[in-house]
Amino acid sequence: MKICDGNKACSDIAYYFSELCSIYPITPSSPMASNIDNLRQDKENLFQDKVKLIEMQSEAGAAGAFHGALISGSLASTFTASQGLLLMIPNMYKIAGEMLPGVIHVAARTVATNALSIFGDHSDIYATRATGFAIISSCNVNDCQNLAAVAHLSAIKGSIPFLHFFDGFRTSHEISSIKELDIHKLKDIIPWEEIDKFKNRALNLESGIQKGMAFNEDIYFQTQEARNTAYNNLPDMVNNYMQEINKIMGTNYKPFTYYGDTKATNIIVAMGSVCDTIKLVIDEEAKKGHKYGLITVHLYRPFSVKYLLDVLPKTVKNIAVLDRTKEAGSNGEPLYLDIVSALKDKDINIVGGRYGLSSKNTTPADIKSVFTMLDTKLKNNFTISIVDDVTHTSLPKEDYEIELDTKDLLIYGFGSDGMVSCSKDILKIMGQKNYFVNGYFSYDSKKSGGVTVSNLRFGKKKIEAPYYITRPSLIVVTKEEYFKKFQIVSNIKEKGTLIINTHLTEKEINDFLSSKIKKILKERDIAVYLIDASKIAEDNKIRGKISKIMEMVILNTLKVNEALTILEEGIKDTFKNKGENVINSNIKAIKEALKNVVKINITLDDTASLEEKLDVISKINHRLGDTLTVKELEPFKDGTFPNGLSRFEKRQVNKVAPKWIKENCIECGRCSFVCPHAVIRSFITKDE
Repeated sequence: MKICDGNKACSDIAYYFSELCSIYPITPSSPMASNIDNLRQDKENLFQDKVKLIEMQSEAGAAGAFHGALISGSLASTFTASQGLLLMIPNMYKIAGEMLPGVIHVAARTVATNALSIFGDHSDIYATRATGFAIISSCNVNDCQNLAAVAHLSAIKGSIPFLHFFDGFRTSHEISSIKELDIHKLKDIIPWEEIDKFKNRALNLESGIQKGMAFNEDIYFQTQEARNTAYNNLPDMVNNYMQEINKIMGTNYKPFTYYGDTKATNIIVAMGSVCDTIKLVIDEEAKKGHKYGLITVHLYRPFSVKYLLDVLPKTVKNIAVLDRTKEAGSNGEPLYLDIVSALKDKDINIVGGRYGLSSKNTTPADIKSVFTMLDTKLKNNFTISIVDDVTHTSLPKEDYEIELDTKDLLIYGFGSDGMVSCSKDILKIMGQKNYFVNGYFSYDSKKSGGVTVSNLRFGKKKIEAPYYITRPSLIVVTKEEYFKKFQIVSNIKEKGTLIINTHLTEKEINDFLSSKIKKILKERDIAVYLIDASKIAEDNKIRGKISKIMEMVILNTLKVNEALTILEEGIKDTFKNKGENVINSNIKAIKEALKNVVKINITLDDTASLEEKLDVISKINHRLGDTLTVKELEPFKDGTFPNGLSRFEKRQVNKVAPKWIKENCIECGRCSFVCPHAVIRSFITKDE
């Protein structure tokens, strides 16, 4: 079993099929390019050579180098997202028109409109529909690996470039247990003859050909239609390679796949990570006798009506199409319009809706609301996961939970404190203990110093649940400050565990926590532990490096066998280039962690905690943005916000603040320039 994220699963395969990768980093696709660089150190591609890596000065440059490599006969790949992909569009038209078998791997991300967002949806993918690139979609980490291979093989065989995409952050950074694709088995299905043909039509001094011509109105139209055959044949080629991957991996890929009851009357059509959530709801509802279904779109372009009809149950009466984008002013989003066009001769009601823009969490409850709508009164142009009290597109929210057979952990850290790395290490250790693992990391876009929430699941069965943990049994908080701002424990399970990194004593933490929080902890019989990881780190001369200390406490709480030995070996490997002092300091710190974890009693007081009335900005800062309605956010629809908002965002990033020593100061003012949080400010005053 291989434990990795979507970016690594995809780029491991891309490396094998590439002779050259041109890159320009953009979140969240950057780790793919980094992985190619790492693989170059000791691995070879299918030509028994090292991949050439070229970093350009922009995404447009990366696309130009990608195009140049292909036209000169090198199999090439690149990796991008969002605005980066948009900058590649001019070259994409040329690459497709010249029938060059390149592959662009995209960690799909929101295109900036009224505001920038580093998070994921399909707006960038849909912007490329007219380029002539074939488009293939992965739903999870497993697909990222397997369908990356399908994309490269099909591009070579069909001589058509491919765009292979998966959801940014939600899949690109999600860690999961997958079955590793044996590279050696791919060699038997590589179309070597097509590679030779591609190389033989390369543009070089000896080729006797030229490209980049200018056509007049007499012949341009005909040359466009002349490529129809290549696109008409492509779905069959993709399907054939999917069947080859199915034989190797025991999977069931098709251009469109069906999941659910074969006699379903109400189904959803979607692509991307949401499909795994839909499957969970279908399985849960099947236990209650409901017959629902899902059609997952893997091959989006060329759109094959034949393969769609192959999987569409004859009993279907109503279809809801889910699109992860918003096309303002359109009669419907792209996938919805494709399905309407494909099934126009069928007696089926088709409605379209939007979900998950900019990684908006899409839960089983949201999906259940779609099936309820199909069962009752159809609503076109609907939305889920939000409350639209302006144009009233949203479906009513439902109280709906699915109990997964997993252990669920939430770990609250802050950017650069190492807790995300700690969380990934925990998943790796649990994977080695023969558990299936699943991890997703919610980042504050402020990155360093911002809030991070690690969602960790592990269990004895395969886990495909691409949504935030809703009922954690263990919560870890590295800054007590978070209890003042965020609803940390509102959803903790009965008899769960709470671990707090704090310098406060038992009495002080009881005084610090609100009555509301303490009431939850008491009523649900939560075991509460305190650890002053920051002091342990400081005492061992590794100030601020609390991640290994917290990891030790978490593994001990989870009762992981030989946790201390495993962590000691991990520390030796991680810090082998840092020297014995660093290794010994970290090992001493984790041993001290075990001795300094204190279980405390929570004492209720009589003071009633008043509900804080928050304005819109404060709700966002309190991580309550998901609760805001469309009407509440309407004033910000064009991206205009008031100045000076950083004063509301004090998160106690550092436990110490700088102090001005008047006698040492030469009044150069440089300290205020380099201080990242405006703690130090300089003022020009009169002499007094």
